[in-house]
Amino acid sequence: MTSDLLLDRARELWKELAAKPVEFSSSLDGANVVVSPGSGLCPPLWTGIVALGGASIITVPSVQVAQVMAGASSKLSGEELVDEDRLREVLVVLDVLGPASLFYLDRADFLPVQGATAVEEAVGGDDELAVLLASAGEEDAGESGLEDITSPAFVLRECDDVVAAAGYQVWPRSVAHLSVLVAPGHRGRGLARVVASAAVAHALDAGLLPQWRARPRPSKRVALALGFQELGSQLSVRPRRRGLTGLGG
Repeated sequence: MTSDLLLDRARELWKELAAKPVEFSSSLDGANVVVSPGSGLCPPLWTGIVALGGASIITVPSVQVAQVMAGASSKLSGEELVDEDRLREVLVVLDVLGPASLFYLDRADFLPVQGATAVEEAVGGDDELAVLLASAGEEDAGESGLEDITSPAFVLRECDDVVAAAGYQVWPRSVAHLSVLVAPGHRGRGLARVVASAAVAHALDAGLLPQWRARPRPSKRVALALGFQELGSQLSVRPRRRGLTGLGG
């Protein structure tokens, strides 16, 4: 699959998650902004921005916020809209989540970890992962999304404890959203790549498009090592109404 086909599939996913008709725009007039309180691009009552391949879409919870974001998008490119620093130059932002880089993978580009025979499918359900999730802490566990996977959990054990796990949640448009977590005392050993490789292989065998969403640099390195391509970014914000600063030209 070429990058263009990957990009098309990725855009179709986020257009569906927007929950209202919207098209990615790379025009000089700014991103397409749609009022969609039920958007899956962001938490409820937030503004969601997704940029893929230089084009972007924005979902907002109200007409008032739509006016603010339309003004901001007329001043910034698609890439700048998901750059928190640039966005703050033209917008008064109350809260931010992200940005997170969005990676996608074609089977032909997959670089599996060879000889990872120690990876197993968890057989104990949530109990198998409970110790790992607890050891990682609430923030890292939540960031990983491991509790939300719908696939089997692929795990590595040491002394009968799960020290690394990966899986995925099936999203719309046959997308497999990857989740990976490694216990704090076992990071830096390449375990994330090992378990993620097993989860990605399972997703590809199921005919799904693997998606990797990453904020920390180590997570991005794992995605690239497995052959993923970075196609864009996602950012969620809470702008102040009438929030344009007038800067940014």
